[in-house]
Amino acid sequence: MSDQLLLNAETGRPEGTRASRRLRREGRVPAVVYGLEADPLAVSVAWPELRAALTTDAGVNALITLNIDGAEQLSIVKDLQRHPVRRDVIHVDFLRVTADQQIEVEIPLTLVGEALEVTRADGMVDQALYALTVSAKPADVPDEILVDISGMVLGDSIRVGDLDLPEGVTTLVDPEDSVANSLVTRSTREAMAADAAADAAAELEDGAEDGAESSDADAAGDDGADD
Repeated sequence: MSDQLLLNAETGRPEGTRASRRLRREGRVPAVVYGLEADPLAVSVAWPELRAALTTDAGVNALITLNIDGAEQLSIVKDLQRHPVRRDVIHVDFLRVTADQQIEVEIPLTLVGEALEVTRADGMVDQALYALTVSAKPADVPDEILVDISGMVLGDSIRVGDLDLPEGVTTLVDPEDSVANSLVTRSTREAMAADAAADAAAELEDGAEDGAESSDADAAGDDGADD
């Protein structure tokens, strides 16, 4: 995970829908800080600072140090609420953490490399899983997990159990769950079906011609017998 980020959080914000709307108009985002057996604390953070914290390589898994009334608290974003239409952030839940505790987060899975054997066979690699829930200490949480597909051939699958997780990172996701599958493309399947249909039609046509020739031969034999 990237370096810790410092974010100023102001306490004493009024609660309620109207008060939250007023805060947003002022460029601040209502938030709650909870966890570590302490009471939840209502705060607000400046939207430009929050946006900067969430647009690092770590994304929403960034390790954020909240400056709350002069006291620093290590945290991560546990929940991010967005407006259903505008998609701007309207509320944030911060989870207090300590450097030595295990936390559970979702990490993006990124396919890397080229599956040349699959491409040569007119196939494609389909990504079935885009994020993996992992457990790790805050400093060990990776920004992403790379999945190398360069060795795949047609019909191959990469499963969770095949992933090379960084040291200190574990997952309880079923190791048999698919991450990526190599398969024949739709256009290739259609071309194969068209070829099969053409072969079947040709076989029927050949069979019909053979039957006609056999009938002609039988007729000629019957004429010779009458003579």
